[in-house]
Amino acid sequence: MAKTDEKVIAEKLLQAGAVKLSPEKPFTWASGWKSPIYCDNRKLLSFPFIRDFIKSELCNLVFDAYPEADAIAGVATAGIPWGALVADQLKLPFVYVRSKPKAHGMGNQVEGKLEQGWKVVMIEDLISTGLSSLDAVNVLKTENVDVVSVVSIFNYGFQKAVDAFEANGTSYKSLTNYGALIELAREKKTIKPEEETKLLQWRENPAEWGRG
Repeated sequence: MAKTDEKVIAEKLLQAGAVKLSPEKPFTWASGWKSPIYCDNRKLLSFPFIRDFIKSELCNLVFDAYPEADAIAGVATAGIPWGALVADQLKLPFVYVRSKPKAHGMGNQVEGKLEQGWKVVMIEDLISTGLSSLDAVNVLKTENVDVVSVVSIFNYGFQKAVDAFEANGTSYKSLTNYGALIELAREKKTIKPEEETKLLQWRENPAEWGRG
């Protein structure tokens, strides 16, 4: 199956307002980083046709790249609805990973049922540094399953994430990414050349960008 152009998917994110670009008035992330972009893919869930499109693209990616998958996992909280949609479409078991073990009851951190040795694809809404995704991957590994890949809607393309996934021995794929988004914005003339320069500089050193 032909791969959908990353810019087509980036355009859906822009249409739904899931991505906002503001190089002149940066956002502040929870980490304290200044950022010219804010991505909230939970907004996509409120647009039925875009939601269906993204679900189909995630399913196509999983079906084509990982036909051996025995189950789908979602990461709390933003990855849960997308993982559930994909698992339902592909008729695969679904589990989700909490950020920390439940404080009562069985104290579960993985909710659902996994069989030892299963091959699992984990669904994320986006990958930034990759660290929270890999924390969830490592939790799944304690269940004695094989996490074959992390699949996300969007990826910022940070070198830190590339290095973290490589060090963890985990592969990942994304429907679209920061580079495709900036290219689309340039083509649509929604950003000026000097703004594009700022946007590209941010990705190279996001922790220090905008602090001068």
